[in-house]
Amino acid sequence: MAGEGTKKEKKQLDRAMVRRILGLFKPHKRMVWLTLGAVVVGVLLGLLPPFFLQHIIDVGLQQKRLDVIAEFSLLTVLAVIAGAAFTLLYGYWSCVVGQKIMCDLRRTLFTHLQSMSLRFFTSTRTGEIQTRLINDVQGVQTVVSNTITDQLSNLGIAVSTLAAMIILDWRLTILSVGMIPLFALFGNWFGEFARKVRQGTQEQTGELNSMMQETLSVSGILLTKTTGRLDVLTSKFDVENQKLAGWQIKSTVVQYMFFGLIRLITQLAPALVYWLAGWLMISQGDASLTIGKLIAFTYLQTRMFFPMTGLLNAQVEIMSSFALFERIFEYIDMPIDVKESANPERLENIQGRVEFRGVKFSYEDRPTLEDISFIAEPGQLVALVGPSGAGKTTMTYLIPRLYDADQGQVLVDGHDVKNISLVDLASNVGAVTQETYLLHTTVRENLRVAKPDANDEDIELACRSAAIHDHIASLPDGYDTIVGERGYKLSGGEKQRLAIARAILKNPKVLILDEATSALDTRSERLIQASLGELMKGRTTFAIAHRLSTILAADQILVLDKGRIVERGRHAGLLAQNGLYSRLYHEQFSSLSETTA
Repeated sequence: MAGEGTKKEKKQLDRAMVRRILGLFKPHKRMVWLTLGAVVVGVLLGLLPPFFLQHIIDVGLQQKRLDVIAEFSLLTVLAVIAGAAFTLLYGYWSCVVGQKIMCDLRRTLFTHLQSMSLRFFTSTRTGEIQTRLINDVQGVQTVVSNTITDQLSNLGIAVSTLAAMIILDWRLTILSVGMIPLFALFGNWFGEFARKVRQGTQEQTGELNSMMQETLSVSGILLTKTTGRLDVLTSKFDVENQKLAGWQIKSTVVQYMFFGLIRLITQLAPALVYWLAGWLMISQGDASLTIGKLIAFTYLQTRMFFPMTGLLNAQVEIMSSFALFERIFEYIDMPIDVKESANPERLENIQGRVEFRGVKFSYEDRPTLEDISFIAEPGQLVALVGPSGAGKTTMTYLIPRLYDADQGQVLVDGHDVKNISLVDLASNVGAVTQETYLLHTTVRENLRVAKPDANDEDIELACRSAAIHDHIASLPDGYDTIVGERGYKLSGGEKQRLAIARAILKNPKVLILDEATSALDTRSERLIQASLGELMKGRTTFAIAHRLSTILAADQILVLDKGRIVERGRHAGLLAQNGLYSRLYHEQFSSLSETTA
């Protein structure tokens, strides 16, 4: 009983999958109908040559009439050319429809992934995401672009040809139709097996892609070369590579077995038809069967078996593609945990007042922030201090809604960030994060990420403020210099100054500096601090720094420990309390003094 329930549930899921796949065609239904019209005309034209051939043999050749041979030969040529033209037409239209659907599918998947919160990306490997977006979508392209339209054509050819065969001789047709259950039997078995093989192949491709993405990036190569463990990495790659090869061998074997059995069936069928026809014509003296009719019938039989083979192959292809559609729809159906409000509030003339009210946040069931409450007035510098893992960075992530608070409220100018337009929130909150990320493009284009319409004067001014203009000007191509993968052509300090210039160019009202000067030398840090002083005027700034010397002038310092604010105040007052801040401050300067000594 349990097995029957599982099968029933699986059939329901497959039906739902088919409805969902067919739903992809709805936005393009006009072109779909045009394609179907071309299919019908092409199928009907394909039925004419066998009957013309029968007339040529039974009348033209038997009665030696050249006029009949010439007339019906010309009609055959015209029917074949017209049929080929309509086949080309519906093939082109089906390709156009398929590519439009693929564009829609890729766009839907890409935009949905862009809407996912940071939580999704921190718990999912980049290689796995790329496999779903590229390999899986590419894998269903044949089904969407060609298979469905081709199978409608094959179905039309099979049905119309079967009707024509019955008209010619019903007895020979019964013998031919007796082969069809074999097609269905093999198709169902191969389809199920191919589905498992396709799913296994794609999952292993995802594993291999993830490994290559992690190890062949600049960071991965540096790790491999500096640890000297290339042998271990190569062994691991060999294992994953061999697993993928195994799945691909299974896929190839399935194809050879499938086409081998189809070839066997289609070659046996004509021999059986000739045997029955010979018995009827010779032993039974059946005068209704003529040579022309027999040749026309075998022509039609071949015409029927070809689309039957296509239908069976499509059954295998479609069923195996279900595994890919399941993987694609799994990502599309993932709930968005940071959603745009139904009636988003617009931020106009924003002042930059930020308030946390009883905020709690957990990451993967692990409490990260507990009962966080404070107010940052417009223009204030708020410093976040505490040991690693205290929740400082996570707290700043709640302001631009990279995560959403589990409880409590985060407000900007009195508006709950969950009700603010995501576009407005993103445009008014800027950040220079711990890890500077640069695109593999020019310096200029990396800066324009923050402000696409920025002119050269705006860009240069921002770079001068971030003390990076002189260095950029000294590069071979100046602002048109390619920075390399993840900006590895620049030093750590240069990358951070470029990131600061990008934040200056964006000109946000709320600024987040997460270890913004950690990779800078003393001279560069002083230059940046001076420029940041100008930048922070009129802005609410949150600064996270392990170098406590960089936040001595903060308007308020929030000291975090284990996700809670344990101390708050200004530098002098916190030192006088002899608490966590005082201990961190003295430990840092003691170690600094020892290092200097």
